[in-house]
Amino acid sequence: MPERAVYVRVGLLIVAGLGLGVGLIWFLGGQRIGRAETAESYFAESVQGLEIGAPVKYRGVTLGRVTDIGLVSAEYRDQTQVTARTYRLVFVRYVIDEEKTGRALDTAAAVKLGLRVRLAAQGITGLSYLELDFVDPADHPATEVPWQPKVSYIPSIPSTLSQVQNAAQQVLAKLNSVDIEGVVGAVTGLVRDLRQQVSQGDAHQAMVQLTALEQTLQDSVRSADLPGLTAELRHTSAALRGVVQGQELRHTLAGADQAANGLARVAAQLPPLIAELRAATRRAGDSTADLQQALVPLLRDMQATAQNLRETTEMLRQYPAQVFSQPPPHTPERVR
Repeated sequence: MPERAVYVRVGLLIVAGLGLGVGLIWFLGGQRIGRAETAESYFAESVQGLEIGAPVKYRGVTLGRVTDIGLVSAEYRDQTQVTARTYRLVFVRYVIDEEKTGRALDTAAAVKLGLRVRLAAQGITGLSYLELDFVDPADHPATEVPWQPKVSYIPSIPSTLSQVQNAAQQVLAKLNSVDIEGVVGAVTGLVRDLRQQVSQGDAHQAMVQLTALEQTLQDSVRSADLPGLTAELRHTSAALRGVVQGQELRHTLAGADQAANGLARVAAQLPPLIAELRAATRRAGDSTADLQQALVPLLRDMQATAQNLRETTEMLRQYPAQVFSQPPPHTPERVR
């Protein structure tokens, strides 16, 4: 019996020492919370590494600490049904120092604006903490829960590690759904067909024809006597250069230049000459018009006179006696 009392005293002493140590560390670490607001979140992922007393941060600033961790099915057993969804959720309750947040918005308004909480890891120590942040509410809508939370409710979003794991699982699921054996068989058949084409098929014939064409081209190049052709081209180029630089071509070009200058002078004199011809033509046309106006009455009179003469001649031909109705005067005869 005395031994049991000693054990109890020693245990109480150890517990008291640990409590004092934790309180001293908490006090020296500046983690005292004056006015605090309690909130809770629900996680569908593992909270391994998150312990009671873990910090709650907002973009690196410590605002509170975790106070309780448990299962939703045990905390809200009277309000939840036995479903897979409720059994896989873990609730985390924590306090937030209102003096550090400033109480600019209440929790409900902040949640509508996109306030969410996620798990975050503290380096490579394996410990985790809660991180508060604002996200797009359209991308991360608040999850409705079928029970009435005991304190303020802040929705959670998957952690970065959880998102990576989910993406890896999706990739693995897609890879598992792929018919690897069928793909390998198709690739093997394709390689077999390619080998057959290269060794015996159309590809082989094309390679043979290309080889023959290459040999023909080489023979043509050898028989073309490219050095001699190059020498002839050089001689032709030199002859052309000599013709271009010769005196006869220069004289011809000089004569052509003089002829072009003469043609230019003649072309410059043509417009006044054409203008004078146009004026003379215009004057001749005017003179012709005046002459026509003067000759028309004269021609008309001559036509009338000719008509009268024609009528008189006709009358004399038909009635010659009417002309001499009186006897002509008597002319005495000359005495011989």
